[in-house]
Amino acid sequence: MSKPLPPPAYRPLYEQIKILITQSLVAGEWKPGEAIPSEIELAARFRVSQGTVRKAIDELASEHILVRRQGKGTFVASHAEPSYQYRFLRVMPDSGEKLHPQSTFVDLRRGRASAEVAKALAIKAGSPVHVIRRLLHFRGRPLILDEMVLGAARFPALTMARLEEYRGSMYSFYEAVYGLRMIRAEERLRAVPAEAGVAGLLRVDAGTPLLCVDRIAYTYGDAPVEWRRGLCLTDGFSYYTELA
Repeated sequence: MSKPLPPPAYRPLYEQIKILITQSLVAGEWKPGEAIPSEIELAARFRVSQGTVRKAIDELASEHILVRRQGKGTFVASHAEPSYQYRFLRVMPDSGEKLHPQSTFVDLRRGRASAEVAKALAIKAGSPVHVIRRLLHFRGRPLILDEMVLGAARFPALTMARLEEYRGSMYSFYEAVYGLRMIRAEERLRAVPAEAGVAGLLRVDAGTPLLCVDRIAYTYGDAPVEWRRGLCLTDGFSYYTELA
């Protein structure tokens, strides 16, 4: 006898509405910082109850995709908002003090995607990419050397001048200039010794232990946009995260 077929996959109605709202964000119907229609309007649009829409919006707000503003409505979250600008920065002073880093760009060059980067960015190996290096300074001290790789097709006409002219985080730059908002990231951490070139930029001896943070950042629709490797000094600083 043949085995019975498994039952069809079931998604609660609010999850279906969540997917539809996300699809509208992917399509650019509502831009970062803009208000989305009210719950009543969305309920009428999707032909569901207002409570179903509210639950979908609650989930998107908990994922930092939407943000509720009391008395004003619901808005697409933006990296331009002060509370979101450094959401992905996890290296903090051991003192607990909140410090905002200063950014200095080291160089920008064109390259070809390695197999590792191509897999991370879901592009073909050898595809054109931009490679950006920058230093993050805390109180004048270089603490993090970032190397960021971006698919050139997503970031046309990227120049050092455009990077240096913009005032804000890298993710707010992606959003403001290229319409790409980062909503989540995956990271892997390991310890590495500082190579000579890296040590010179961070003003430490070659071989100094560094925290290496490899990151893939995603936009709407779980599309990967950025591969990043951060090399961090941890003397007086720690990698901090909250587990809920």
